Amino acid sequence: MSDETGQESPYSYADAGVSIEAGNALVRAIGPLARATRRPGADADLGGFGGVFDPRAAGFKDPLLVAANDGVGTKLKLAIQHNHHDGVGIDLVAMCANDLIVQGAEPLFFLDYYASGKLDNAVAERVVASIAEGCKQAGCALIGGETAEMPGMYADDDYDLAGFCVGAVERDALLDGSQVSAGDVILGLASSGVHSNGYSLVRKLAADKGWQLDGPAPFDQDRSMIDALMAPTRIYVKSLLPLLRDKRIHGLAHITGGGLLENIPRVLPKGCHATVDADRWDQPRLMAFLQAQGAIEPEEFARTFNCGVGMAVIVAADEFEAIAAELRDAGETVFAIGKVESGDKGCTVRGSAGTWSAKADWSARHHG
Repeated sequence: MSDETGQESPYSYADAGVSIEAGNALVRAIGPLARATRRPGADADLGGFGGVFDPRAAGFKDPLLVAANDGVGTKLKLAIQHNHHDGVGIDLVAMCANDLIVQGAEPLFFLDYYASGKLDNAVAERVVASIAEGCKQAGCALIGGETAEMPGMYADDDYDLAGFCVGAVERDALLDGSQVSAGDVILGLASSGVHSNGYSLVRKLAADKGWQLDGPAPFDQDRSMIDALMAPTRIYVKSLLPLLRDKRIHGLAHITGGGLLENIPRVLPKGCHATVDADRWDQPRLMAFLQAQGAIEPEEFARTFNCGVGMAVIVAADEFEAIAAELRDAGETVFAIGKVESGDKGCTVRGSAGTWSAKADWSARHHG
């Protein structure tokens, strides 16, 4: 750049497409959202170089720290294309917090990373507000994060999210699979929708089949298709914590990428095989629609989507009815979906003719 005299004009960061003032304004705007998530152990304001958490103030005596990080995946493309930003932060927290609770850990604090081509504070505030809501649902504090404006890396309207969560569990309460044994019962907690996995296939189906996403869902005329697809991931933390503190749960599996087939074996010890009976619960209408639209085979379906079960809970056979009742009282929809047997570590999902649109009895198996 040069002025009329031919002298070079001074460059600024704004000339390169980055607004420092917009970033500062966003930090000021989200401060109250973060403060609303405070919990014992975390009471500092945003703005430092790092967040601080005191496990002792949270009541832990001999804790192990457990950490998880994740994103939302291509579900964000639908959020951006349809101005549907108010739930993706809940997804972000859920993907991390649910991964902590399966190890017996209580989520303590959360940090987010928000990257965009050009910072749109109105959109960013909606996203961070939903992150704060997810933290409230998980009982963890939003103690910090990072906002990055990166022109050239992302298109102006695009953004991406990453989340980082740390939890704690008393040393003698860690869930590591050692308590699971043959004879245990597997309970399934209903999902709230597709959650945050399988959206590359969802988006391909939407494009190939010409879905009208802003119109009524074919399987639910009272709801738009985009609302059904963007339903936030359910966070199971508060329902499960009381049972974990009483040491009544043997194992937990968060049903994410890999579905029922590949996630349940992750929490099994050697010599245990999970058998899941797909006849035990009704396939949600959204899931049935996705399967029918793609003519997806049951085995492919069982490793791509959660199939209506967002969390698998492994408990002793003589306790499963009481535990199921307690989970229902906590607001969960619960199914008895299978059992643990002796055998090679892995999982088998099977169903009868007609289940998941199968023309004959079927079985899918995965070795852990």
